[in-house]
Amino acid sequence: MLKFWFKIPLWQRVVGALVLGIAVGLFWGPGAESIKWIGDLFIRAIKMLIVPLIFFSLVSGIAALGDLKKLGNVGGKALLLFVTTAIISVSLGLTMGTIFQPGIGLDISLPVGVDIPQPAATSPTDMILALIPENPVMSMAEGQILPLIIFAMLFGIALLMAGKDAAPIVRGVDAGSVVMQKMTMLVMELTPFGVFALMAWVAGTFGFEALLPLAKMVALNYAGCFIIILVVYPVILKTIAKLPVIDFFRGIVDAQAVAFSTASSNAALPVTLRCVQRNLGVSKSVASFTVALGATINMNGTAMYLGLVALFGAQIYGIDLTWTSYLLIGLTATLGSVGAAGIPGSGLVMMSLVLSSIGVPLETIAFVAGINHIMDMMRTMTNVTGDATVAVAVGRMAGEIDVEEYISADDV
Repeated sequence: MLKFWFKIPLWQRVVGALVLGIAVGLFWGPGAESIKWIGDLFIRAIKMLIVPLIFFSLVSGIAALGDLKKLGNVGGKALLLFVTTAIISVSLGLTMGTIFQPGIGLDISLPVGVDIPQPAATSPTDMILALIPENPVMSMAEGQILPLIIFAMLFGIALLMAGKDAAPIVRGVDAGSVVMQKMTMLVMELTPFGVFALMAWVAGTFGFEALLPLAKMVALNYAGCFIIILVVYPVILKTIAKLPVIDFFRGIVDAQAVAFSTASSNAALPVTLRCVQRNLGVSKSVASFTVALGATINMNGTAMYLGLVALFGAQIYGIDLTWTSYLLIGLTATLGSVGAAGIPGSGLVMMSLVLSSIGVPLETIAFVAGINHIMDMMRTMTNVTGDATVAVAVGRMAGEIDVEEYISADDV
C-alpha cells in the first residue's frame, strides 16, 4: 500500500487530496471542523522549517559565489539584475492583487487567538534599525524574519571574505542547506493530509463560494508569469544585451519545457546550462556561474506569487494593510524568493515567511497548497527563463558571448 502511495507523484496526491477534501467538506458540512487539527499539524511543520531553511539557503547561496572578486564583477552584475527583476516581480504581484482582489468575497474569521494587527506607528528610522538584530539567536528563536535574513547575508559575505580559512564552515553550511532541503521534502509529504483536512474544513464551513478565489489565483499567477516572460525579460534583452528576443526563446525552449514539467529549477539546471552555452553562445565560465547562482537565488515567479498570496490572505481574513505592510511584503518576498530552494513546494515555506511578517494567518497556505503545483510549474518556467536572460545580459556586458551562435539558436 505504501509503495503504491509513494509511486504517485506528490503533486497528484495533493490535487487528489484537494478534490477529496472539497467533496468531503461539502457532504459533511460544519462537522468537518473536527479534522482541522490535521491541517494545523501540517502548518506547524512548515513553521518549524522557516528559520533553519532561510539561514542555510541564503548563506549557502552567497558562499557559492566563491570569492569577493566574482561578487564585485560578474556576480555583482548578475545579483543586481536578479534583485531588480525580483523587485519588479513582487511589485507586479502586489499590483495585480490590489487591482483584482482575489480574496474579496470570501469572508473567513481569524483563527482562535489571532487578532488583526493594528497599524504600527513605525518611522523609517525605526524600520531600518529593526533590520539589524541585537541578538541573532534571539531573533531566530522569536521568528523575526528580516533580522534573520540580514544576519544570514552578512554571515555569507563574511565567509567569502575569510576565504580558505572558512572552508570547513562553508562545507558545513552547504551540507546544512542540503539537509534542510531534504527535511523540506519530508514535510511536503504531509501536504496531502494537511490539504485534505483544511479544504474539507473550508468547504464544509464556507461552501462552494470558497473555491472561486482559487480559480482567480491560478489565473492571476499565470498572467503575472506571462507578463514577466514576455515583457520584463525581453526589455532586458533589448536594452542591456541588445540582442534579438525571438532567437533567445528559440534557444531556451528546451529548458522551459523541462522546468514546466518538473516544477524544479534544480532539475532543469543541466538543460538550462546546455541551452545557454550551446544555443545562446554564452561562455562556459559566465554561463556556469550565472545559471548556477540563478538556480539558487533567482526566483522571480516566486517573488510575484508571494506578493499576490500575501494580499490574498489579507483579503480573505479582512486585514487592512498599511504602507508599512506593503513595504514588508516587498522586502520579505524579494529576499524570500532569494532564499527559496530550487525544489517543488519550497514556495510554501517561503510563503510563511511573508505572511508572518505582516500578521496574516499561516492558514492562508492551506487555500493555495492544493493548487500550488499547477502554479509552481509556471513559476519555475519563469525562474529558469530569468536565469538564461541574466546569463545572456551578463555575458554580453562582459564580452563573453558568441553573438553569431546566439542568432543561429534556431539552427541548433
